Amino acid sequence: MNALMIKALAFAAILMIATIYVVMSLDIDIVGDSVNAITIGGALAIAVITSAVSVKYINQMKTDTASGELAEENWDGIGEYKNELPSGWAYTFLAVFIWSMWYGMFGYPINTYSQIGEYNEEVLAYNAKFEAIHKNADAATLLGMGESIYLVQCSQCHGNTGDGLDGRAHDFTSRITKEQVLEAINNGADSLGYAMGAMPAGMASGADAEAIAIYVAGGMKGKQPASFAACSSCHGVDGKGNGGMSPNLVAYDDVLMNHVIKNGKKGSIGKMPAFKTLITPVQEKALTVYIQSLSN
Repeated sequence: MNALMIKALAFAAILMIATIYVVMSLDIDIVGDSVNAITIGGALAIAVITSAVSVKYINQMKTDTASGELAEENWDGIGEYKNELPSGWAYTFLAVFIWSMWYGMFGYPINTYSQIGEYNEEVLAYNAKFEAIHKNADAATLLGMGESIYLVQCSQCHGNTGDGLDGRAHDFTSRITKEQVLEAINNGADSLGYAMGAMPAGMASGADAEAIAIYVAGGMKGKQPASFAACSSCHGVDGKGNGGMSPNLVAYDDVLMNHVIKNGKKGSIGKMPAFKTLITPVQEKALTVYIQSLSN
C-alpha cells in the first residue's frame, strides 16, 4: 500500500468520523428517522467515494500518457482527443440515476417530518384558534374584519371601493348590471357549482332578454316582465335562488358568496381563483357582511 493510498484512507476516515460526530452532537434520531438515516448514509458514501476517486485519478495522472485519435479542431495549437467516456463516470451516472428513481418513487419518506407539513399544521392550529375566538363576533367586528380581508384579497381586481375598476371586474356597489345579465342569458353560466347545474344559453332573446336584463339589474322592482318566467323556474319568482339551489339575483347572500369563494368565477379580466383554502368560515362570513354593505 503506497503513501497516497494511506493518506486517502486516513482522509476518508477523518471525514466519516467528523460526520458522525456532528450528527451525534445534534441529538437526532438516526435509527428511527429514515430522513436522517438516508442523509448520514449519503454523507458517509460521499466521504468514501471522494477518497477513492481522488486516489484513482491522482495515480492515473502520474502514469497515464495522452493517447487516442486527435480531433481536427484545435485551439491555439491545443487539440482534443476523441476518447470514449471513462467507464467510471458512466457507471457513476447510471448509479446516481437509478438511486434518484428509487428515492423519488419509493425511498422518499413521505410520512416523516417536513417543514411544509409543520407549517400547514401551524396554520390549521391558528385557524382553529381564530375560529374559536371569533365564532360569535358581532356585526361591527365582522364588518371591520371583512373590510380588511377585502382590501388584501379582493381590491386588486374589484377596487378599494368595490366599484370594479370601471368595468374591469364585478361592481359590488351596483349588485349586477344589465350587460352582465344579458351576457349570462346569451352565453349561459356554469361555474359556481349550484345544485341545479348549468344555466343553458339562449333562455330568452331579443326584446324578452332585454326586458329581463332591465328588470334584474333594476333590483327586481316594479312590474315583472312575462319573460322572467324562463328564469323563475330556477331562481324563484322572487329571484332569491330557490333556497340556495341556484344563484340569488337580488342580494349577495351567504350561499352565493360561498359558491363564488369555493369555485371562483369567470370575469371580464379573467377567471377569479377559488379562495376556499385561503380564508376560514368566519372570514368568509365577515367578507359577505362587508360586500353586502357595499351594495346597500
